[in-house]
Amino acid sequence: MSDKLHETIRPTKRWPSQEGAALTEAELNEAAALLAAGGTVAFPTETVYGLGADARSSEAVEQVFRAKGRPSDNPLIVHIAGMEQLVGLVRPLNETELRLAERFWPGPLTLVLRALPGSVSPRVTAGLDTVAVRMPDHEVALRLIRAAGCPVAAPSANRSGRPSPTAARHVQEDLAGRISGIVDGGPTGVGLESTVAECAGPGSVRILRPGGVTPEQLRAAGFDVQLEAAPAGGHADPELAFQTGRDALEGAGGPGSAPRSPGMKYAHYAPRGEMRLVAGPRERVRATIQAAADEARGHGRRVGILAYEETADAYRADIVLACGSLAALETAAQSLYAVLREFDERGAELIWAEGCPPDGIGLALMNRLSKAAGGRVELLD
Repeated sequence: MSDKLHETIRPTKRWPSQEGAALTEAELNEAAALLAAGGTVAFPTETVYGLGADARSSEAVEQVFRAKGRPSDNPLIVHIAGMEQLVGLVRPLNETELRLAERFWPGPLTLVLRALPGSVSPRVTAGLDTVAVRMPDHEVALRLIRAAGCPVAAPSANRSGRPSPTAARHVQEDLAGRISGIVDGGPTGVGLESTVAECAGPGSVRILRPGGVTPEQLRAAGFDVQLEAAPAGGHADPELAFQTGRDALEGAGGPGSAPRSPGMKYAHYAPRGEMRLVAGPRERVRATIQAAADEARGHGRRVGILAYEETADAYRADIVLACGSLAALETAAQSLYAVLREFDERGAELIWAEGCPPDGIGLALMNRLSKAAGGRVELLD
């Protein structure tokens, strides 16, 4: 994208224009018209806020990459509002893909499908012959996409590497002045990005990025589930990659290769302070984190600890924040990114985070915590 094009972006609009007001049909149509005209519009989904652009337009999609500072080989997810939008976008779904879509759409499941040549900008697919597609389970998102009349490429609406936005104010903090507009639909529900998966054979699905749809939910729906980090021929131990201090489902594909889906290659979700993740038996985790925090504070560092409602009171630090309950990890998922941003607001220089059991949504939560820590993970026996 040329500098001239970037300079034509006007000050970021907000819909509704008044804080606390209800979004009107006229305001939503204005946002949709801006999308259709090649603008970039942030909008809510059930997972996080996305930054949308017409997926068919390289000029529009380039604005997304530029606004976010996103690496050019990182593919984007295309959002649709109905199954009819798959026509002309991807090759006919096979039986497994169709079953997945019928069971989990609309919802937080992204499917990597075979793209039709020329159906979307090559900037969306990062040069691959596949395209990641999902149908969000959010009324405002679906109405916006329908009104825009185009498939909408939309990564999370934050500066690349920062915690994803779960409220419109997070988008404003990161992207005001860089994008055309923000549709405020209130706080998101799931709080973590969608699960990205691909068909691995008849009745089989391979998870490339864990998210809002869990392996347990996929298995309960009758699918055989593989995880990207799984040893050949076996089920994954979700803790396997944590032992090397890497993301559980990194799966980047090797140096210089384009990741097969969003969220597989680059560091993400990080607060400004340096973060470390500690997982294992609860008492050992608490003792390890407290000892490290005490030492850092003794050297004059401003220390934060990310814990859970059940454990937060046991810690001493400059900032101790609970991101939900261990007994209900969906609450931790909902608030994780907002808590990471609060550490920034309160000036945390070093942050220690407790891990959680990698079951259900806990697998996605550990994935995001590991990435936020930049792979600085200590797994205790």
